[in-house]
Amino acid sequence: MLPPLILASTSPRRRELLGSLGVAFTVIPSPYTETNDPSQSPERLVRDQSLGKALAVSQQYPDHLILGSDTLVAHQGMILGKPKDPEEAVAMLTQIQGQWHEVYTGVALIGAGSQELYHQISAVKLRTLTAAEISWYVGTKEPLDKAGAYALQGIGAALVEEVRGCYSTVIGLPLPWVFSQLWQRGYLS
Repeated sequence: MLPPLILASTSPRRRELLGSLGVAFTVIPSPYTETNDPSQSPERLVRDQSLGKALAVSQQYPDHLILGSDTLVAHQGMILGKPKDPEEAVAMLTQIQGQWHEVYTGVALIGAGSQELYHQISAVKLRTLTAAEISWYVGTKEPLDKAGAYALQGIGAALVEEVRGCYSTVIGLPLPWVFSQLWQRGYLS
């Protein structure tokens, strides 16, 4: 008997991505508080925060397999998390429009005596945007809870010129790795 799978996230995007695999899981929001410590590398941050989210849920559900994940955007050495307000969203989009930036997603899978950590990096280029386009997009409120202030799977897709790497990593869950891990554990076979 496999331990039940829990997604330690409130992200509807991660829920949809994991659900697309056809695996049964429960969503339990993690009480873990995210921090974007600028002294840490983006790779370390997404791995540590993914693990923190998973560990916080595993304390209540020790006999389950817990999946935690975290995504952030980096541009020219600066980490761009979720904007605090519309003004910060405008500033982020103004900074990255017309340029390449990196999207980092970390995943932690813990339970049954094992702990796997993984991260993946994809590069994204937004097209050159006018101030009016940025203002309109921020007015949709879509960017307000997204790392880097845009959503590839939403209205923000119209802002993206090119993606190099894994599409699902940019949305928030590297599905090829997650699939492989769940397959190996017998969740999909």
